[in-house]
Amino acid sequence: MEFRKLAIIGLCAGFLAACQGSDAGQKQTLGTILGGVGGAVAGAQFGSGRGQLAATAAGTLLGAFLGSSIGKSLDRADQAAMHRTTQRTLETAPSGRTSTWRNPDSGNQGSITPQPSYQTATGQHCREFQQTVTVGGKTEQAYGTACRQPDGTWKIVSG
Repeated sequence: MEFRKLAIIGLCAGFLAACQGSDAGQKQTLGTILGGVGGAVAGAQFGSGRGQLAATAAGTLLGAFLGSSIGKSLDRADQAAMHRTTQRTLETAPSGRTSTWRNPDSGNQGSITPQPSYQTATGQHCREFQQTVTVGGKTEQAYGTACRQPDGTWKIVSG
């Protein structure tokens, strides 16, 4: 079960990376890097000592693989729709209300369901969320936390 959590976190990072790339190679590279970083951060949360090191390594590898795959799969229209929906939902949707996006050209689609917002000890506003993305008929589900940045956008800080 813990390995599945690592995969989901890597997937979240890959989705974010895919939103940043401008061409196929760049999307895949960014997906690989950010997926690996997200997986490493997630893996470091599990176990202690050697177990924690093994979880970090597994998270890094799995996150990089999944991030690369997603970065390669989502086209610009998919990325734009997912990004717009995620930002709008985190900013304005009531807790528990699912928002969806769909690209009729690629058939790829997804959803995001925010949870109640809260304020961290440093005053930053954050929300947990559940997200799904369907690429090529295969649906993946992820959970994460996003926090509002000084410029008003939301940034995923953990998955």
